Amino acid sequence: MINRYDCPEISEIWSEKCKFQTYLEVELALTNALEGKKIPEGVAKTVKENSKVDPERIKEIEKTTKHDVIAFCTSITENLPEDISKYFHFGCTSSDIIDTATNLQIKRSLKLILSKYEELLSSLAKRAQETKGLVCMGRSHGMNAEPMSFGQKLLGHYAELYRHYLDLKSFYENDITGQFSGAVGNYTILDPEIERDAVAELGLAVEPLSTQVIPRDRIGKLISINALVASAIERLSVEIRHLHHSDIGEVNEGFSKGQKGSSIMPHKKNPVSGENLTGIARVIRSHLSVAHENIPLWHERDISHSSAERMMLPDNLGLMYYALKRMSSTVENLVIHENLVEAKVLENFTYLSSYVLHLIIEKMDISREEIYPIVQQAAFESESATQFIQKISSHTKLKDLDLSVMNSFDASTIKKLYLSQTDKVFDRVFETYPLTDN
Repeated sequence: MINRYDCPEISEIWSEKCKFQTYLEVELALTNALEGKKIPEGVAKTVKENSKVDPERIKEIEKTTKHDVIAFCTSITENLPEDISKYFHFGCTSSDIIDTATNLQIKRSLKLILSKYEELLSSLAKRAQETKGLVCMGRSHGMNAEPMSFGQKLLGHYAELYRHYLDLKSFYENDITGQFSGAVGNYTILDPEIERDAVAELGLAVEPLSTQVIPRDRIGKLISINALVASAIERLSVEIRHLHHSDIGEVNEGFSKGQKGSSIMPHKKNPVSGENLTGIARVIRSHLSVAHENIPLWHERDISHSSAERMMLPDNLGLMYYALKRMSSTVENLVIHENLVEAKVLENFTYLSSYVLHLIIEKMDISREEIYPIVQQAAFESESATQFIQKISSHTKLKDLDLSVMNSFDASTIKKLYLSQTDKVFDRVFETYPLTDN
């Protein structure tokens, strides 16, 4: 991860030293499970007391071995008595250690990521509730459509992100596994009971069937979920960027003291966070093809996935943490120009066409096909709400229509009409996707 987007909380988990420390943690769990069954009691204690992870020494040994796990094992065993060292890495393959350790790193990363995710959901829910009664112009095809609750706009993003949160949390709780099945997964030296005990010590679930590697569709699933989260973050970013336009100007990203928007134009306040997160989302989604191409390995295993995962996993999880953290801050500090938001609704009258269309359908005994072009023409030719209503009322086919209800279409009336079901929608969303205190 480049320094600009580095989050130390995640990158530390994926550092070389932490990786090898996790290897040692996995090896010790296996040694504990082996004691009294395949190896003498007390081996794990001696290993733990005499082991020191030294990445530089491992690199030095790897220059000769051309194998990082062997180099790691040698760096440990060279500091152990011979009668103890022979039991280190007993009966397992490199993949048993690497895959189990990698999944521990994933689990520890996801614990932090889920915490940031919950902060974003909380921020969105709070801002949605704050603006529930703010009437704004809803848009379709980029065009003014009908008024709606600004809070409901934010609530839609909350619901989408919550769905992917549930998927990611389910993955965290159910899909992160460990293995100690040996060469090609046939348990020649080890057995499923030893594997069960070792994996349980690490707090993972046992992979039901490993083929010397943990199946890569699991990582494919994780990256797929993260790609959906990235797309949800981008959709919210794009909405903020659109509303940020000078010609719309309904919101601004928070602008801190001393911040500058342009090297030459002092007046600029750019949606830099939304643009940044749009780009980050593209990078996160780019990992999707890598993760899926890593799934079809040759026979019981190969290592074509290895080099890709060394780069992809730290970047993917680091960027997820970064994106959730930054989006949460963006939502919390979003400036909503409420007077301007409502003014745009009051200034635009053509959205009344759908309301008037259905009012006429209910009151007059003529077909929808006849009414539609009358209302459409009035909307196209009018320059004000008053003129719009006059044109409709004066049409020969509608001479008996009473549109007196339209005489006082102020902000209060607009909210009563267009926000009448907003509370029900909010209640339904929070019943389906409740905020937690976790």
